[in-house]
Amino acid sequence: MSPLTRPRPGTVLAVLLTGQTMASMDGSIVTVALPSVQHDLGGGGAVLQLVPSAYLLTLGLLNVTGARTGDLIGHRRAFLGGLAAFTLASLLCGLAPAAPVLVAARVAQAAAAALMVPQVFSLIQLRFDGAARKQAIGLYSMVLALGVALGQVIGGLVVGADLFGLTWRPVFLVNVPVGAVLVLVGLRALPQSPPVARRLDLGGVALLTAAMTALIVPLIFGRQYGWPEWAWASLLAGLVLLVVFVRFEGRVVRGGGLPLLDLAVLRPAGVRAALVTCVMVMGCYTAFLFVLTLHLQGDLGFGPLAAGLAFVPYAIGFATLSLTWARLPEGVQSALPVAGPAVFAAGALVVAVFSGDGWPPALTLPVLFLAGAGHAAGYSPLVAQVAAIVGPDRASALSALNSTGPVLASVSAVAGLGGLYLSTGPGFTLAVVAALLVAAALSAAAARAAWRRRTQAVSRTRARSYGGA
Repeated sequence: MSPLTRPRPGTVLAVLLTGQTMASMDGSIVTVALPSVQHDLGGGGAVLQLVPSAYLLTLGLLNVTGARTGDLIGHRRAFLGGLAAFTLASLLCGLAPAAPVLVAARVAQAAAAALMVPQVFSLIQLRFDGAARKQAIGLYSMVLALGVALGQVIGGLVVGADLFGLTWRPVFLVNVPVGAVLVLVGLRALPQSPPVARRLDLGGVALLTAAMTALIVPLIFGRQYGWPEWAWASLLAGLVLLVVFVRFEGRVVRGGGLPLLDLAVLRPAGVRAALVTCVMVMGCYTAFLFVLTLHLQGDLGFGPLAAGLAFVPYAIGFATLSLTWARLPEGVQSALPVAGPAVFAAGALVVAVFSGDGWPPALTLPVLFLAGAGHAAGYSPLVAQVAAIVGPDRASALSALNSTGPVLASVSAVAGLGGLYLSTGPGFTLAVVAALLVAAALSAAAARAAWRRRTQAVSRTRARSYGGA
């Protein structure tokens, strides 16, 4: 490939992150449109609940399979195929004549996103290295985390504007021109990525799909139905199936096959603790967003758009840290994942203490800015450090875990901490969020200590080798 036709890294990253933004936003953009959907299409509460829930459920079920599919057909082809299907499904959502059709189109939209989204991190891991990879991962993390809040803001703007008298439909139709242009640019800009696997582990697909279904369904619907016995039985069955899945994958590896999820990605010291921190931080962010949104609208009388705009300082803090941490000294970078959740926890505690006293801007603006910066510090550098340790060979496995973890964290946070908010109010719930963030900081500290021991061991080995020479 000549220098004139070689893909430019900036263009590659722009295509990947725009696709990720579309998928992240569509998990929440429909929330503020649900009253308009119900007025226009009718349908009972159960059907309307499926409009947002079907998306999260399907995405959680298929993320891992989508990541491995990228190895089978090539990450470029998987990303562009998922993007094209996502664009078409968005058109079907926008034109849906009835609520069941909209739910079915949302399932198709999420299935396409599950094929597209894991390729974003895989391609970043494969096509960028060094400082460029750190910057790319910082931007990727920003898009992944802020897409939910951005969806709420844009959803409120679009529905409030009632574009062309279409009320809720433009929240989906806006994806169509963006997606079409992105496919055309991606065909020229994205580098070729040959397949690295020959067959799909269908047994693993079946087991993991069953396990994720058993876990996610009660987390989404259990609170609404008062946590009946079937919900707890389903959660228990999901945990058992996960154990069976792990053992089955080990048997596939021992038999010389290619597993659906290469669990060797978890073997390096500190990786498990680091991924636990990432999941906890993302879950706490979802709970923080959920609790404050309900508090602002339900208790303080904010409208949907005003509640969304209240998180702008948080978004600015997150973006500021995400765009600058890679330029900090290495020692500071390694300390950020420990300090970040602690700062986020402090922000959550301050908001908890003053949640009953209205929403004083002089206090809340800087606190939310710092909380957002703490969130970014506890996530982006940690993902970059894990990516460097794991290496490109297991990019799809890390991408699968990094895509599925936030989905599970989100539905778990809404199910558990959302229910706690409805029972106790914002103050106590945000205090629990702060406690979980402190636990996340401790987990990050354990990962950092493991990596330090690994570095010291490597240094001693090299010193002995040089001494022997």
